[in-house]
Amino acid sequence: MSTVDSASPSTSGFYSLKAQLPGGKEYDFEQLRGKTVLIVNTASKCGFTPQYAGLEKLYQAHKDEGLVILGFPCNQFGGQEPGNDERIAEFCQLNHGVTFPLMAKTDVNGDETNEVYKWLKSQKAGLLGLTRIKWNFEKFLVDNQGNVVGRWASTTTPAYIENEIKKIL
Repeated sequence: MSTVDSASPSTSGFYSLKAQLPGGKEYDFEQLRGKTVLIVNTASKCGFTPQYAGLEKLYQAHKDEGLVILGFPCNQFGGQEPGNDERIAEFCQLNHGVTFPLMAKTDVNGDETNEVYKWLKSQKAGLLGLTRIKWNFEKFLVDNQGNVVGRWASTTTPAYIENEIKKIL
């Protein structure tokens, strides 16, 4: 499956993506057209896990203005997301009040990288031009035209990104 529409890679590419939801359902990125989207690879047993609360605060503050946050649980960094999709969702809701969408647990690096992360990394390299995701809670910001406009390391808090989000909402 192609992740980029040949008519207009910068806009159709993002909206042609799909991700797996828990339970095997598909999340079609077409529904994100016109929205500002923050995509984060997450983990429940990481030093950065408290960022879930900051992400939820951002989501609640700006969802009515068109912000969508998508969490992609991943167990590739120190085995810090060992649970299944049901346990991950329960943990996030009970411990951090998460209401933004969480995708099915997935890979963000390597041979089994999901198509969303393949596309994101092709659009915006990280530090020193490296494309691989370095750790949990790396963040990508996509504007309402489907362009990746920012990428931040795990150490960057959701609160820090809020001003960048406000500029493009």
